[in-house]
Amino acid sequence: MKRTNVLRTSGLAIAAITLSAGLAACGSDEEPVDAGTDTSETPEETPEETPEETPEETEDEGTDPAANTYGDACGEVPTSGDGSFNGMATAPVASAASANPLLSTTVAALTEAELVEPLNSAPELTVFAPANPAYEAFTKKQLNGLLADKETLTQVLTHHVVPQAIAPDQLSGEFETLNGDMLTINGNGESATIGDEKATVLCGNIVTANATVYVIDTVMMP
Repeated sequence: MKRTNVLRTSGLAIAAITLSAGLAACGSDEEPVDAGTDTSETPEETPEETPEETPEETEDEGTDPAANTYGDACGEVPTSGDGSFNGMATAPVASAASANPLLSTTVAALTEAELVEPLNSAPELTVFAPANPAYEAFTKKQLNGLLADKETLTQVLTHHVVPQAIAPDQLSGEFETLNGDMLTINGNGESATIGDEKATVLCGNIVTANATVYVIDTVMMP
C-alpha cells in the first residue's frame, strides 16, 4: 500500500511540473509579441513630422520683392499695382519700368531708341535707370535733341545696362556695358557711386523678371 501511494504521489508531482513548464512556455511565447508591437509604432511617427514643416517655412522666406530694396526714393514707389515692387517683379525690365512713376522719362527714351523689346527679351541684366529728376540737368533743347538722335541715344542708354546680375554687395568694380564700354562703380550698396559722374542710388535692388534695377540720380554719358 505504501508503494502505491509513493507512485501516485510521484505521478502527481511529475504532472504538476509538466503543467507548470507548459504554462511558462506559453507565457514566454506571448512576451515577444508585445515587445514587437511596441517598437513597430515608433518608426511610423518620426518620418511624418519633419518633412511637412520645412518646405512651408522656405516658401515664405524671400517672397516679398520689397524686402531687400534700399534708398530714400523707394518710398515713392507705389505700394500696389504694376508699378509696385510686387508688380515689377513679374514683368520684364522695360515693361516693369514703364509702370513705375519714377522712370517715365527713361522709358520714353527707351521707346525712342527701340530698346524696349531687346531689353525685355534679354536673359539677365542690371539696369542703372535714371530717375525723372536726373534729366533736369539737360535743357529742354538738349533733351529733345538727344531723343531725336537715335544713335547717340542708344549709346547713352546701353551705357546704363550691364549684361549680368549684380547684387548690392557686388557692385564695386568695373563692368562691361551693352554699349561695349566699361562702367566703374566704387563701393557697395548705399555707399556705391556709379560712373565718372559719381551717380548715387536713389532706390536699389529692385527685382524684375529678368533684371536687377538701380534707380540713380544722374544720366551717365559714355
